[in-house]
Amino acid sequence: MFIIDGHNLLHAIFKSEEDSGVISDVGLCRILGRYFTLTGEKGEIIFDGTGPPDKGGFDNISNLEVFFAGLGTDADTVIEDKISASTAPKRLTIVSSDRRLRSAARTRKATSMKSDVFWNDVQKQLSRKRPAKEPAEKRQGLNEGETEQWLEFFGFGQ
Repeated sequence: MFIIDGHNLLHAIFKSEEDSGVISDVGLCRILGRYFTLTGEKGEIIFDGTGPPDKGGFDNISNLEVFFAGLGTDADTVIEDKISASTAPKRLTIVSSDRRLRSAARTRKATSMKSDVFWNDVQKQLSRKRPAKEPAEKRQGLNEGETEQWLEFFGFGQ
């Protein structure tokens, strides 16, 4: 399970891809959803603040839950609480370049990953060329009618 510091990751993306177009929080979440679907992992991303009034853009993103810290707290505190509350912290990967969160992860023996390193991995996974899917017939073979047609075509029919 990945727990991601949303604004920290957005900041790392802006720094590394200065010439690219601006990526929104919704756009980032959709990219991460594709990444987690591809890798078979699950993730949670936490943003500071309350987020946009209409959060519909964050609906139906595969393998990613989106949270907003709300007023009176911040994403770092929410993530620290999630690390502390975890019953299996060794299964967590915390994505943030923030020393405070990396230290909290280390204390509970969770894995931590800097935001830029994680983003590079996301980009690499999503840009990989996937092999074309084999047709089912390749494994199943021909049906009886098709076999008869080919036998006739090659002159082996009765």
